[in-house]
Amino acid sequence: MLSRDGPWHWWGYVVATGAALPLVARRRAALPVLLVSYTFSASYDLVDAVAPQPIWYGPLIALYTLSAWSGRWVRWGALAVILGGGLLTVGSSDTALRGVVVSVTAYALGRAAAGSRAHTAVLEERAARLERERVLEAERAAERERARIAREMHDILAHAVTLMVVQAEAGPVVVRADPQRAVATFDAIAAAGRDAMDQLRRMLVVLREDQGPGVSQAAVEDLPDLVRQAAGAGLEVGYEVAGEPRPLPPAFGVAVYRIIQEALTNVVKHAGASRADVRLSWQEQELSIEIRDNGRGAGAGLPSGGNGLIGIRERAAACGGIASAGPGPAGFTVRVRLPL
Repeated sequence: MLSRDGPWHWWGYVVATGAALPLVARRRAALPVLLVSYTFSASYDLVDAVAPQPIWYGPLIALYTLSAWSGRWVRWGALAVILGGGLLTVGSSDTALRGVVVSVTAYALGRAAAGSRAHTAVLEERAARLERERVLEAERAAERERARIAREMHDILAHAVTLMVVQAEAGPVVVRADPQRAVATFDAIAAAGRDAMDQLRRMLVVLREDQGPGVSQAAVEDLPDLVRQAAGAGLEVGYEVAGEPRPLPPAFGVAVYRIIQEALTNVVKHAGASRADVRLSWQEQELSIEIRDNGRGAGAGLPSGGNGLIGIRERAAACGGIASAGPGPAGFTVRVRLPL
């Protein structure tokens, strides 16, 4: 390169190289790189035969990096030194003003980049936290679903197996004493088994992902069949409906069916009763369910263990209702109130 008066001094090339080359380490040592780069650029005018009015990209990039990655006091201190040294060493007000403007601009761009990076980090952390919460909620939902399936399986199998066991135990006696009744007993066993298989099949179909909620489940309309099954186990069962029945959401219908099913199963298994009565009372604001028997009864209140009455209480609570159980006038009574 040549100036108007001859070739430029070699010192200008050394200064330009010294101001730019340290930038390769600006992320690891921002402050030393800035000081070295500005020191070289400030010594540019020590000789005369150099290019006039250069733009020092090296120091500006170093200042930008320091502003974007260093702490507050380091940034402010470096900016004050650079601006103060530049104002003291430049020879004209135009050069000083240009130096202040470009330095402050580089500093501001660095702070904007730091703010954008911090905002991005906050968004990434929030996204990661939401993903963790989503995974936890999915796990909790899976646990709730497993508990629901277990409760459904318990209600279906406990009811069916109880009826089948009671009938089978009575079978040998009935075969000898009343063959005609024995036939009815074995028919009741087969009917209870078929009904359990049908309910399990319907429940498993509902659980499949390719099936919608339209697949039929147990509902209030199925209660007469449930009562007939319990009566087939040698238990006389009365069924009474008071008030005007109304459509229920599927979850409520299943809950009502399972509550009565579990209560009748407990009567057959534990009460030693000869009769049970099921009463549904439809009112304006709630549905009342009462199942009472004339058996030997049990301790008052809902028990702390076991799946039977606890399942009744949980189903009622899931529907926003309440359940109570305890000795009645003669035997044991379960009462459930569900809001409509």
